[in-house]
Amino acid sequence: MRPSKDLPVVYLCREAVDFRKGINGLAALVEAELDLDPFSEQLFVFCNRRRNRVRILYWERNGFCLWHKRLERDRFHWPRREPGTVVKWTGQQLNWLLDGIDVLRVQPHARLHYRSVL
Repeated sequence: MRPSKDLPVVYLCREAVDFRKGINGLAALVEAELDLDPFSEQLFVFCNRRRNRVRILYWERNGFCLWHKRLERDRFHWPRREPGTVVKWTGQQLNWLLDGIDVLRVQPHARLHYRSVL
């Protein structure tokens, strides 16, 4: 079970979260602290203080779903130095994070914009 790479926006909570919070606590955090709509069918991603666990909360038609991954040895490369309380990523970036890739260090070639081929 993996999030789709085609998701346009995934919201990461930049600050560490107490993982004793369950679905209700995380949904309340999305609404009150992140100022986002937990019923928007977007993915909301959280990490614990040790950065060895990730939880993904999302609303699916008639109820919340909670996905959890625990690393046995490594840590997730979490965007702690990004400004603001929420970081917007794509589904592809989220999958890179789950695979252990440091998303902030991955840099594609610059996008080029031309007006004509002549």
